[in-house]
Amino acid sequence: MALLLGYDVGSSSVKATLMDAGTGKVLGAATSPDKELEIIAHQSGWAEQHPATWWEHVGLATRKIRDKTMFDPGDVKAIGISYQMHGLVVVDKNKQVLRPSLIWCDSRAVGIGQKAAKDIGPKKCLKRLLNLPGNFTASKLMWVKDNEPKLYARIDKMMLPGDFIAMKMTGAIRTTPSGLSEGIMWDFEKDRLADFVLDNYGIGSDLVAETVPTFSIQGELTSGAAAELGLKAGIPISYRGGDQPNNALSLSVLKPGEIAVTAGTSGVVYGVTDQKNHDPKSRVNIFVHVNHTAKKPRYGVLLCLNGTGILNSWLKHNCADGLDYPQMNDLAAQAPVGSEGLVILPYGNGAERTLENRNVGASIHGWNFNIHKKAHVLRAAQEGIVFALNYGLQIMRDMGTRLKTVKAGNANMFLSPLFAEAFATITGATVQLYNTDGSQGAARGAGLGAGLYQGPEDAFVGLEPVRTVEPNKQLKKAYQTAYENWEQVLNSQE
Repeated sequence: MALLLGYDVGSSSVKATLMDAGTGKVLGAATSPDKELEIIAHQSGWAEQHPATWWEHVGLATRKIRDKTMFDPGDVKAIGISYQMHGLVVVDKNKQVLRPSLIWCDSRAVGIGQKAAKDIGPKKCLKRLLNLPGNFTASKLMWVKDNEPKLYARIDKMMLPGDFIAMKMTGAIRTTPSGLSEGIMWDFEKDRLADFVLDNYGIGSDLVAETVPTFSIQGELTSGAAAELGLKAGIPISYRGGDQPNNALSLSVLKPGEIAVTAGTSGVVYGVTDQKNHDPKSRVNIFVHVNHTAKKPRYGVLLCLNGTGILNSWLKHNCADGLDYPQMNDLAAQAPVGSEGLVILPYGNGAERTLENRNVGASIHGWNFNIHKKAHVLRAAQEGIVFALNYGLQIMRDMGTRLKTVKAGNANMFLSPLFAEAFATITGATVQLYNTDGSQGAARGAGLGAGLYQGPEDAFVGLEPVRTVEPNKQLKKAYQTAYENWEQVLNSQE
């Protein structure tokens, strides 16, 4: 039997999946920890995590699967890694982490990225990077250089979170073109490292790890790492991808015109194209997709909404009086479309790209003490998230993206019938929901990278939609009216 192990290292938890390569069947899955990981915020707009914590939970999740399934470690033929994008991990010459990671929702480097765009020139940035430098990994490293110069002088290599996990497994520090593009360090015109960005920051290219293909043997599990994980030394690590490109992979979204959506802590719409298009205001981002090659270019157009599931989670823990998520969904559905004028803007998780990197915060509007009850608040939150995604989708539509059918995991916010229906109806797209996730995508990616499959078609054996949600024609007008009201409130905040 050929088994695959996939890991999804997120900011909330680490999930691992053990998969049968031949059938695509999940033999075991585990998440660690049971509660969401802590995000350290010493100041408003800051967000850090300790990389050692991620590695600890990679081990704990692996051991949970081993205890459940008692699989033979010798049957594991490849390992794949998915990870939270845009984070910064820095290590010294001994591969020791020098400071907590500045993770994806840390917005302290917004001003640095804005200055770099001005210094390099917006036209050059958009032509060569398809993005402005923004609050991405290279800008975060510049923040360290400016504010922690003694620590910066000790840095041997900068990494993304997935590069760190791969380093712990293999002892080698490597990265991928897709990874460099998510840090805004990839020159799309020349298909290589964007030296001119690093030169602007005064950062030596020697701090950047060796680049390897996304699907390739990127190293082998060392004996030390194998002992920690309860696996066999020598297993190839053959795939790594940022969480959103990997989410697209998990849904078999690889061809131009295909679209993946996720609604976890953050909400993302990710469309694949073969065109080097960009938004003039860089409100959506373009990255190298996992299956990009020079002969067959594949780029991911990514729309991100930071405040998505985190808003629903906040309501659960602070306002729901002990209700679980299904009960919250049922209660929300008791309020009418539009929540009788109650509007929630879900922008409470850092600077938002779709708002040109402004941090407007979350807010509630139109609150009437005589009308609105808990059901209205819960519905307004879900509608607010859907409407914020639709607001961003207009940018993608203006770039030529057309939503007809989108794919999403049958998880997180899409478990709410209200949310799924609202998304399908306001966007006009049919939503296909699958029982898959990032760790399953990483496992399938590992099989591709290790050559266990002849091609992508073989890698997605067993992947079938479990639910399809069509736009509700009867409620289309009501949702459009509610969206227009929501958009009017948003515009009044600018």
